[in-house]
Amino acid sequence: MDPKHYLFAETHEWAAIEAGADGKVATVGSSPCAVAQLTDLVYIELPKVGTKVTAGKEFGEVESVKAVSPLYSPVDGEVIAVNEQLKSSLETLGSEAFGQGWMIKVRMSDDAALGRLMDAGAYQQQCKDSH
Repeated sequence: MDPKHYLFAETHEWAAIEAGADGKVATVGSSPCAVAQLTDLVYIELPKVGTKVTAGKEFGEVESVKAVSPLYSPVDGEVIAVNEQLKSSLETLGSEAFGQGWMIKVRMSDDAALGRLMDAGAYQQQCKDSH
């Protein structure tokens, strides 16, 4: 998928929405803008498959040498996949944020949260405005 079609939360998480056989699935990650602000990542904590997530609520955290930053779910639903490889290759978050750097896949319970997310253009403007 192309990041210009992704949706973004104000807290820098992205969601790529795909229709599946049993509903919509959101692949969730953290944007390069957020990862660049953290630098020197040392640890990531992600939920287990089966965990229920709520839009705007924490689902994990990423830790750098400077700070611990919470990760917020952009959608409501149930975690159906976790990118376990990130734990041993945190650099992927920066180098392939929109590819191999995905964090979780969520089977969405509804579309309500999508209306609160930004398109790629609005998100890029937010990143420019915050520098």
